[in-house]
Amino acid sequence: MDFLNFLDFRVTDIIDIIMVAVLLYYIYKLVRGTVAINIFIGIVIVWAFWKLTELLDMKMISSVVGGFMQVGLIALIIVFQQEIRKFLLMIGSTNFAKKRSFIRHFKFLRQEPLVTDLDIEAILGACEKMSASRTGAIIVLERSNSLDFVKSSGDKMNIEVTQPIIESIFYKNSPLHDGAAIIENNFIVATRVILPVSDERTIPLRFGLRHRAAVGITEKTDALALVVSEETGVISYIKNGEFVLFKDLAELGGILKDDLI
Repeated sequence: MDFLNFLDFRVTDIIDIIMVAVLLYYIYKLVRGTVAINIFIGIVIVWAFWKLTELLDMKMISSVVGGFMQVGLIALIIVFQQEIRKFLLMIGSTNFAKKRSFIRHFKFLRQEPLVTDLDIEAILGACEKMSASRTGAIIVLERSNSLDFVKSSGDKMNIEVTQPIIESIFYKNSPLHDGAAIIENNFIVATRVILPVSDERTIPLRFGLRHRAAVGITEKTDALALVVSEETGVISYIKNGEFVLFKDLAELGGILKDDLI
């Protein structure tokens, strides 16, 4: 019978479903925690409704919703401009050969969590000291996306992360204090790095160039950024182009560990 044809699965159908699932997973990963997640969920609901009306052969409503989906494609590209840019950058700049092999990029398939060897306590300890002395700093933690396109703007390093090293880099009289420090796999791999500055107008005016640079790099990649304000000493944590709130350094440490898994 025709209505049982959907049970006639081929190998290509299974591959098709897996590829769509992976694509949706990565799109969700990009927009998770941002305002765009609500738009993404809305699109999925409208698309599911459209396919349901097609399945039930409801031609009038199906044509109306289908027309909306087709015409709205250009609008969606505009709405998701940052997310699309970030997605393409993730595909183009992900270094599959380094770190922990290809399976690292399919974390939802793993049962055991990936334990990072990054010394988070050393980083937070340095941020606390720099906050007390109001020493400005911006620390970028590399994740899946390669940051080679910004590392080249600074000085290459290969120094293991320790609290005294981080403090000495951002010491006011240090020749390395101006710019960002990039940390990859518990090593400071670049200093004095120039980051892309966000032109987002929703960033409060009290935040300066360091914060805008941190927002910029986390908008364009999946990197995480810690900023210590030179004016107020306040420590900020930025992810996906947005400020993540926390009560104290202990809570921030827990958030960092979760985000680095």
